[in-house]
Amino acid sequence: MTSHPKSPLAKTLVTTPEGFRPPKAAAHTARVLPGFKSSLSLTLTYLTLIVLIPLAALIVRPWEAGWSGFWFVATDPRVLASLRLTFGVAAAAAVLNLFIGLLIAWVLTRYEFPGKRLLDALVDLPFALPTAVAGVALCTLYAPNGWLGQLFGLAGIKVAYTPLGIFVALVFVGLPFVVRSVQPVLAEFDAEVEEAARTLGATELQTAVRVILPGLAPALLSGFSLALARAVGEYGSVIFIAGNMPYVSEITPLLIVIKLQEYDYAGAASVALIMLGLSFALLIVINAIQLWLNRRGQGAAS
Repeated sequence: MTSHPKSPLAKTLVTTPEGFRPPKAAAHTARVLPGFKSSLSLTLTYLTLIVLIPLAALIVRPWEAGWSGFWFVATDPRVLASLRLTFGVAAAAAVLNLFIGLLIAWVLTRYEFPGKRLLDALVDLPFALPTAVAGVALCTLYAPNGWLGQLFGLAGIKVAYTPLGIFVALVFVGLPFVVRSVQPVLAEFDAEVEEAARTLGATELQTAVRVILPGLAPALLSGFSLALARAVGEYGSVIFIAGNMPYVSEITPLLIVIKLQEYDYAGAASVALIMLGLSFALLIVINAIQLWLNRRGQGAAS
C-alpha cells in the first residue's frame, strides 16, 4: 500500500485548545483614524464657530427688547400669517414631492427607455440652477402672459403672484431631494422578494404596500425631511413668483429681510428664533418617526 506524503499545509495546521480566548487589545492600541485628537478638535472648533456661536447670538438678540417686545413680534398678525404660509405650503410641497419623487425614482430604476440618462440628469437641474434664476424662469412661465400662465388663465387659475406660485416653486426646488434619497435604496432592493410575494399569491397592490413601501419608508422619510427643510428656508426662487403681498403671499424669510432693512434687528431675530423653534420641533418629530421605523424594521427582521 502506497502512503501519500503529507502536504506542507497539513504540518502548519494547529488545533485551538479548548477554552482558549484571544487576548484583549491593550488600552494604548492605535486608533484607525490617524490624528484623532486633532481631528476632533478641528471638528468641534468648526461647529462652534459656524453653528453654535451664530445660534447663541440668534437666541440672545431677540431679548434686547424684553419679553414684551418678543411677544409683540410673535403675536403680530403679519408674522403669524407668514408663518402659516411658509410652513403650510412647504409641508404641502414636500408631501407632493414624496409621491412624485417616488414615481420618478421607480421609473429611473426599474425601466429602460430612450432618453433615460437625460431624464436622470434633469432631476438634478434644481441643484445646478441658482435660486434667483429658477425664480425668474418660473415667473416667466406662470405669469398671466407666460406660456403656462395663459393656459391656466383660460381655466380661471392664477399661479404667479399667489400662494399657488409659491407652491410650484417649492415643488421645483424640493423634488431632487426625494428622488436622490429613494433611488439608491430602490436600486438595491432585492427583486426576489417581490417575486416571492407574488408566488405566495399577493397582488401587485399588496406587494407594493406590504413589501416594497416598508423597505423604502426610511429613505422616503429622509427625502421628505430634506425637501421640507429646503422649502421652509427657500428665498430666491420664491420672491419672484410670490407677489410678496402681506397677509397673502409673503413668506417668513422675506419678512425677516424686510425687518433687517428697517433696522429692526431684534424683531428680525425674534421671527428667526420662532422659525428655528418650529424647525427644531419638526426635526424632533421626524427623528422620532425615523426611530420608530428602524425599531419596527429590526423587530420584523428578527
